[in-house]
Amino acid sequence: MDFSSLLVFAIALALAAGSPGPSLAALVAQVLARGWRAVMPFLVAMWLGELVWLTMAIIGLAAVAEAFHSAFLVIKWIGVGYLAYLAFRMWTAPLDTAGARKPEPRSGLKMFFSGLSVTLGNPKIMLFYLALLPTLIDLGSVSFGDWASISVTLVLVLAAIDLGYVVMAAGARNLMRSPRAVRIANRASATVMGGAAVAIAVRQ
Repeated sequence: MDFSSLLVFAIALALAAGSPGPSLAALVAQVLARGWRAVMPFLVAMWLGELVWLTMAIIGLAAVAEAFHSAFLVIKWIGVGYLAYLAFRMWTAPLDTAGARKPEPRSGLKMFFSGLSVTLGNPKIMLFYLALLPTLIDLGSVSFGDWASISVTLVLVLAAIDLGYVVMAAGARNLMRSPRAVRIANRASATVMGGAAVAIAVRQ
């Protein structure tokens, strides 16, 4: 796979990944409520989920995704439920502003699962790759090197986009000091997180 094809892929992915959607909404909400350090497992899981969809698209396993539709549906609804639970916790979080801290997540594993469910609960990601990749590469004869090149490009692009949102959200979070600001941030985050859950739930 040549550099020009990778560049086209990177640009198209950056435009798609940078557009506001459930994944970015959930990410920003987590940063505002928990801080940037807490979202690292969430981010890694999101990127892993993207790699899963990319790999399935490259090796032509759309039929497998359909065959395992029930499994992905279960993942989707577990994710929706967990995001709704996080929204409730954010809405009802105590207004403790000592040291300008907000409650940290109880475990990185839960954050990881949340990020994975957000991404794997959206099969349209694979459709994006299925629509784009045939214009750049012959999916019938993809080498391991092709897959590795595309995967590295994907992670670099997503990292640049997502970490940019993390930095902006973290900056906004650091400005909050008063109980009123914390309440507004918690409830705004809860609303965004709940909206992400609804958006994922209604996607077909």
